[in-house]
Amino acid sequence: MSSVEASDSGASLRVAFAGTPEFAKVALEALVEARFVVPLVLTQPDRPAGRGLKLQPSAVKAYALAEGLPVIQPLSLKLDGKAPGDATAAKRALEEAQIDVMVVAAYGLILPQWVLSLPRLGCLNIHASLLPRWRGAAPIHRAIEAGDRQTGITLMQMDAGLDTGGILRMATLDIEPTDTTGRLHDRLAALGAALTVAALHDLSAGRLTPLAQALEGVTYAHKIEKSEAWIDWRQPAAVIDRRIRAFDPFPGAAMFCSGEVIKVWRAEVVSAVGRSGEVLRSGSGELVVACGQDALRLVELQRPGGKRLPTAQCLQGRWPLPYSRLDERLPS
Repeated sequence: MSSVEASDSGASLRVAFAGTPEFAKVALEALVEARFVVPLVLTQPDRPAGRGLKLQPSAVKAYALAEGLPVIQPLSLKLDGKAPGDATAAKRALEEAQIDVMVVAAYGLILPQWVLSLPRLGCLNIHASLLPRWRGAAPIHRAIEAGDRQTGITLMQMDAGLDTGGILRMATLDIEPTDTTGRLHDRLAALGAALTVAALHDLSAGRLTPLAQALEGVTYAHKIEKSEAWIDWRQPAAVIDRRIRAFDPFPGAAMFCSGEVIKVWRAEVVSAVGRSGEVLRSGSGELVVACGQDALRLVELQRPGGKRLPTAQCLQGRWPLPYSRLDERLPS
């Protein structure tokens, strides 16, 4: 199940696509480049973003419109839900598109049974983990945070459960010791796109059979909350380092230092002893903070309203005093 090689047949499939962020856009781009027919794209409604909070299209919508692909943005797909009119219109559009299969990647809406049953070859989900590990919303973040050495992509035949469907294809990827969620995301997006193109060719030829997920090893990747990003210096340095990398680019690990909430983007584990949160070295371009076990040398920081900078540039004139203690609690 780890091969990403495809046969030459199958590109005549009519493939609906449902996805929203950059991860999904990479897959849609691969389907278009592989010359699959994409008669309909579903994505989340435009959201306010930026300082002006102007409505911005999703990465998937922007790409689809540039390629001339039809796009719909229902608020819900539940026919008896809060936006039944949207769901009814989406049902009509999908039926008129006469699709063979739907590919789903980080869409953001739950697919009700009528959607799962509509395509003759079902709905396939590109999931960024090795299922059944890290079912749920944030598999990339949680894999790094947990210290997993390996992750990957699972292409799954969707059912009514949360990432519980049969496995069609799987490909693995090593997690490097310095990987952030951003870097790992990009590699997984490319892997998922290639795996999906290959699988669709084989699905068309009848060469794919879903295998049931293992009953053991199920874990859940719960959605990332901003409150999780506050650094607890009582934890071991290795754990804090993983969380810093897991929360890059969002929401960014944070600490209270020199009267400000400062984001920590990069750190290195060093062997040192001190009280948790104690500043062991400060100044001369170096800031080292004791943790529950070992210590962290803070390498890249960001002050409010500023840019990511090396520590020496970020803290010019605002170095914490040696042997002072950084606050372990989120300031009110």
